[in-house]
Amino acid sequence: MQDLLTPAEQAFRDEVRAFLDANLTPELREAGRRTSGIFAEYEHGNAWHRILARKGWSVPQWPVAFGGCDWTPMQHYLFAAELAAADAPPRAPMGPGMVAPVLIAFGTPEQQQRWLPAIREGTDYWCQGYSEPGSGSDLASLQCKAVRDSDHYVLNGTKIWTTHAQFANRMFCLVRTSSAGKPQTGISFICYDMDTPGITVRPIHSLSGDHELNQVFFDNVRVPASGLIGQENQGWTIAKYLLQHERGGAFSPALRSRWRRLADALDAAFSGHRARSPEAQQLRLDLADLHCRLDALQALELRTLRAQAAGAERGISPSMGKLMGTELKQALTELHVRITGTATLPRAALDQAGHGAVALDEEGLFAMSSYLNDRAASIYAGTNEVQRNIIAAHLLAQA
Repeated sequence: MQDLLTPAEQAFRDEVRAFLDANLTPELREAGRRTSGIFAEYEHGNAWHRILARKGWSVPQWPVAFGGCDWTPMQHYLFAAELAAADAPPRAPMGPGMVAPVLIAFGTPEQQQRWLPAIREGTDYWCQGYSEPGSGSDLASLQCKAVRDSDHYVLNGTKIWTTHAQFANRMFCLVRTSSAGKPQTGISFICYDMDTPGITVRPIHSLSGDHELNQVFFDNVRVPASGLIGQENQGWTIAKYLLQHERGGAFSPALRSRWRRLADALDAAFSGHRARSPEAQQLRLDLADLHCRLDALQALELRTLRAQAAGAERGISPSMGKLMGTELKQALTELHVRITGTATLPRAALDQAGHGAVALDEEGLFAMSSYLNDRAASIYAGTNEVQRNIIAAHLLAQA
């Protein structure tokens, strides 16, 4: 990687490292290391976002006119790589990386002024209302309705798998505003406040015991029509645009940091005479194989970045990155569980049995928690089966 950087890029990387050394506290680093889900808990992720905002780095991918940074694609990649290497808490993307690009592309100047500054500074926290029971991968079949009533829409229905809805004060949501024609033609994209009367948030606890997800219910919820983004029934077009941003970005910086953690865990678990055991040798071979896959993914991402810098369109690269990145993420978590072995479960010392005292191995607990969390990686942001169809359709069209 070092050999690929220009002197200007090396100087930028060093600037980021110096900033992290000065501003990323031990508490935030610990929170980053303990993040077994997609992103950190609200308290830590948003605290880190506000620190970045004071530097002007909270939304570097936005256009400069809205507070973004005039960085090259490689600088964005280096920024992500240094944050991952320093164990910075991964930040929730719903505001900065998902609804914000939609507002910039489709919002009115009034809507942009109403919401973008608060997203940039970290005073607003957003959640996403897309999936419904029975309408996940088949998003076009959603049934949550919005009926126009003067200068409001009246919402009825439910959304599910709504990440961090318990913390959010805003939601961007896909709703059905028409049942005529194809299902995709009757969907609209609307934003509103989560404290609006009639909204109920119920927790969904994952297999790992985490509370990231929720189901949100709407009972005659009146939201201002001024929150409609774009035109009524244009939501499907906007949703596809948003998904390109949700699937975009680089996977390899965070995955390389995770790979290094596995290498350390392997050294710790198989030290001394155990280091030469057949099990340890096989685990090292498997770890080396994942390193090769990670190098291949990084090479693809860097090639895409250089092409973007030269003016090329992203094309199917978001789908390719999502497919390769999430499958590699799952493979890393599976190997982590194999490395930590029986430490992946809480265990009671024999002399403490019956006294309620349980000794916990933090690395093992992290391995199992991340393994369980990342079972969903091949489903969220468009299932990997969908990504394969997108890639195949593109390649067949080029043939």
